[in-house]
Order: sequence, then C-alpha cells, then structure tokens
Amino acid sequence: MRIAVTGSIATDHLMVFPGRFAEQLIEGSLDKVSLSFLVEELDIRRGGVAANIAFGLGRLGIGPYLVGAVGADFADYQIWLKENGVDTDSVHISTSLHTARFVCTTDADNNQIGSFYPGAMSEARTIGLAPVRERAGGLDLVVVSPNDPVAMVRHTRECTALGLPFAADPSQQLAFMGSDDVRELLAHPAYLFTNEYESVLIQEKTGWTEQQILGRVGTWVTTRGADGVQIARAGLLPLDVAALPPNGTVEPTGAGDAFRAGFLAATAWGLDLENAAHLGCALATTVLETKGPQPPELDAGALLGRIRGTYGDAAAAGLAPYLAALG
Repeated sequence: MRIAVTGSIATDHLMVFPGRFAEQLIEGSLDKVSLSFLVEELDIRRGGVAANIAFGLGRLGIGPYLVGAVGADFADYQIWLKENGVDTDSVHISTSLHTARFVCTTDADNNQIGSFYPGAMSEARTIGLAPVRERAGGLDLVVVSPNDPVAMVRHTRECTALGLPFAADPSQQLAFMGSDDVRELLAHPAYLFTNEYESVLIQEKTGWTEQQILGRVGTWVTTRGADGVQIARAGLLPLDVAALPPNGTVEPTGAGDAFRAGFLAATAWGLDLENAAHLGCALATTVLETKGPQPPELDAGALLGRIRGTYGDAAAAGLAPYLAALG
C-alpha cells in the first residue's frame, strides 16, 4: 500500500531550568521583561507530526512518502528518515527559511516558556500531490496531518480532485482554522483522527453534530489517552479498544502520531479495525516509554508479548506474521 504523509517536519530544542521562573519575575516590572536562564539540560529531538507518522510507518516496513517543507538544515534529519524506511524525495527544501523549530524551557515547577517557529513549513502550500502520485506510481492513501493551514486545505482539495482516498488528521491546527476550512477537511475522508477534546472542537467549528460528521467520514478514530480508543462508523455501534498500559511514562510527546502509524500500517496489511487499534495502542505505549517521538529500536517479540498480555492470543497471532520482518 502506497501512503503519502503530508504535514509538519520539525526539530524540538528542549531545555531544563533548575530554578523557578516566578522567582525571576519582579512584581511591578512585568511590562519590561528581559530575562536570561542558565539551563542544565538541552535535548534536541527530531519531530513534526508528519515526520513522526512516516517514521513509524517506515519502521513497520510500509515505505511511506513524506510530503512537507523544510530548510537546508534538514540534511541530517533526512538521512535518519531514509535509514528508517521513509521516502523523502517529495520533501520541499526552502532556499531561504529554516526547518520549523520548537524551543522550550521548563522550570522546576514544570512551567514552560516556549516559542514555535514555522519557518519553511509556510512553503508547504506550494507542494502539489499530483507529482507525488506520479513518482510513486499511484497512491492508495494520503494523510493530511497538521501543517500550514493553507497547505492542509490544498491537499484535501487535491485528494478530492484526483480521486485519492485520504485521512483527515487536523489535530492542534483545529484551534487556529476557520469554520469553512475545517469543513473542507471533512470532504469525505476515509479516516478522521481526533482526540477527545478535538472531537468536540470539530463539532463546534463545523456546526455539525457527531452523526452529521459520521455521515461524511468513513471511519472516525478518537484517541482517549489512558482510556484507549473509540472507532465509530455511521450506522454501527462504536468499537472501544482499551489502551496498552505503559511501564512508566518518560515522555508523552508523539504518542498520538505513533498510534496513527501503527493503525494505518495494520489497515495497509488488510487487518480489521480492532487489530489496527491494537497495534496503534502498542506503538503509542512504546513512545510513551521512550525519550522522544521516534524510538530507534522496535522489538517485535516484546511488542507481540505485550499485545498478547493486553488483548489476548488471537490479537497477537493476527499481527505476528506482519511484525516478524522486524526481527
């Protein structure tokens, strides 16, 4: 199955300040702030929703096509993605802007001061899907994940015009998009991905009820954190799948992206929605237990063991032939 993943590609610069921001602020002088923090830790991570999803698909042997915009500083990141099975030849490289970047400092009370620089992501609106389809020899699914909002709408319209099945995954961009644009993202996608908060927000943005949205989408997948996943289809009872409990949480960033990678990989293999959710939850838990959203190791035996322990022998047996290639 040929899957193109459109959306953000970014790097995160995460720093830890051992003190408290509040102790550095002077009451009565907050209108003129000039602060500097001596940090103890710097963690640079590869990220971006599309890159995270594509990475997960690549690790599972799907060989996805990553579609997004980056700067000339993408070289090392590009090598990493290629080494992990991601086709990056459809990534647009800006001649003037840097790759999107999130810079964040966290203090001893877990307060954060952060800045997001979209940079080259703003040029994603110039990327067309027709050349990607031609180079790939056809596309079976396009994932429209968080990106430059104009690009998200463009890719959705192109999917409709080209007859390409797509998955709508607006995520955090929902809060910043107008109602008309959000409605355009729901132009009969094969899949709609949201979390619980976004499932309510998307109804508010569109003015459509849950049933009206279900009438426009093939399958609506709602992730609910520790409460698992709900999968809904028009005219059918919802399918609820429990989460796979983590052995301690190191870092939650990217867990939702990992779920999407596992879910889409399983559907690409022709497995049913329940098995797809099992693999998605297992990958999400793997990321929860790992520092960073792109864990370099994926132990098939350990993964199947945990799937068996949570979902039973039949669930593990259904996925075992496809995960065997991971070693």
